[in-house]
Amino acid sequence: MESQANEAVLATQAALAQASRLAVQYSFSIIGALLLLLAGWWLSSLLSRWTHRGLLRVRGIDETLARFFANVVRYGALLLVFVTVLAQFGVQTASIIATLGAAGLAIGLALQGTLQNIAAGIMLLVLRPFRVGEYIDTGTISGTIIEIGLFATELRTPDGLYRLAPNSTLWNVPITNFSREATRRFEFKIGIGYDDDVDLAESIMRDHAESDPRVLKDPPVATHVDQLADSAVVLTLWYWTKSSDFWPTSREMIKKVKKSFEQNEISIPFPQVTYHGPKPLVALAERLTEAPEDR
Repeated sequence: MESQANEAVLATQAALAQASRLAVQYSFSIIGALLLLLAGWWLSSLLSRWTHRGLLRVRGIDETLARFFANVVRYGALLLVFVTVLAQFGVQTASIIATLGAAGLAIGLALQGTLQNIAAGIMLLVLRPFRVGEYIDTGTISGTIIEIGLFATELRTPDGLYRLAPNSTLWNVPITNFSREATRRFEFKIGIGYDDDVDLAESIMRDHAESDPRVLKDPPVATHVDQLADSAVVLTLWYWTKSSDFWPTSREMIKKVKKSFEQNEISIPFPQVTYHGPKPLVALAERLTEAPEDR
C-alpha cells in the first residue's frame, strides 16, 4: 500500500511539473500571440491609411476605389497575422492556406455574378466613363449619376425616379455621356414648301442663332439644304452651345423659328401625295375636298 501511495504521489508530482512546464511554455506563446495580434491590428490599420492617402494623390483614382484597395490591404495584413499566430502554436499553416484557398474558390464560384459586378465597378472607377452628376444613356438605362459603388450604380431619371443599375450592365454596353464635353452641337431640321424662299428661311434661322448670347461664335453658325424630300425642302441649322445651355437653347430656338416662318409666310408643309390616276377618281377627290356648301 505504501509503495502504491508513493507511486501515486510521484505521478501527481510529475503531472504537475509537466503542467507547469506547459503552462510556462504556452503562456509565453499566448502572450506572444496577443502581442502579435495587437501589433498586427495596429500595423494593418496603418498600412490601410497609407494606402488610402497614397491612392488619393494619384490623379483619376476615385474615393470609393481608394477605400476598396485600402480595405484589401488591411484584411490581407490581418489574415497574414492570423496565420502567423496559428504557427506559434504549432499549427500547420500550409493546410490552413490550402483550406482558405479552396474556400475562396468555392465562394468565388457561388458569388460569380457579384464578383463580376465588383470587377465592373473597379473598371468603371478606374477608367471613369462617367462621374457623379453626369447624365448618361446606354440605350436601356439613362439618368444622372448619383453614386458609383462597387456593386451597383445609382441614377436619377429625368422624371425624378430612382434607378439602381448593376455595374456589369453598365460596363458591357456602349455609354453616351451627355455631360462630359464642355460644348455640344445642336442640329435642327425643318421642312419648307418648294415655293418658299430658301435663302430667306436660312437667313431667319441663322439670325435667331447668332443673336442668342448662349450660342458660341466659334464654331460659327451654319445652315444648309439637307435634302429635297417628297413634300418639303429640308433645311438644317447647326450651332454650338455649352452643354448646360443645350436643352433650353434648343427648345427656344425651335419655337422662334416656327413663329418667324409664320410671320414671313414661309410654310411648313404636311406630307402630301399627288395622285395620277383615272380622272373619275381625281374628280371624286376634288369633290370631297370642296366645302359642304359648294357641293
